[in-house]
Amino acid sequence: MAVEKLDKDDSADDKKPAKKKSPVVKIILIVVGALVLAGGGAGVAIFMSGGGGHEKNSSEGHKGAASDKPNKAPAVYFAFDPAFVVNFQDDSSVRFLQITVEVMARDPLVIEAVKTHTPLIRNNLVMLFGSQTPESVSTRQGKEKIRADALKEIQKIMKEQTGSSGVEAVYFTSFVMQ
Repeated sequence: MAVEKLDKDDSADDKKPAKKKSPVVKIILIVVGALVLAGGGAGVAIFMSGGGGHEKNSSEGHKGAASDKPNKAPAVYFAFDPAFVVNFQDDSSVRFLQITVEVMARDPLVIEAVKTHTPLIRNNLVMLFGSQTPESVSTRQGKEKIRADALKEIQKIMKEQTGSSGVEAVYFTSFVMQ
């Protein structure tokens, strides 16, 4: 019987090392699988973000179109508040014009200068808007002309006050005639 006990103990010892090897193999497989997934995810992320160097080579071959346009800074806007309200004489009655004006520049310092000189700019724009006739501002061409005149006026003031015109565009965000 002692022999039988040894056989049973030997077979039990044989099974224990086999059980210890199986968790190690599972851990190795999980780690390898995780590394493969992480590498695949990184590859997809690089591909989706435009990395990988392919764009660099293709952009070097197209230097003509891309390098002709300088990189512009983002637009910065300033809205004159309150809106401009002027009256002008019609043939038979007094009429009103209300215009909400915004300016655009690419340099925040220009916008700060516009804010500093707002009283002068508002004065000149009130004079400009008040000198219009209902006929001159009732068409799209008339509105475009007064917008261009307002831009010239603001650029003239900025040039006189700061040495640089700075403002690139003027926009009417509201235009009401009564």
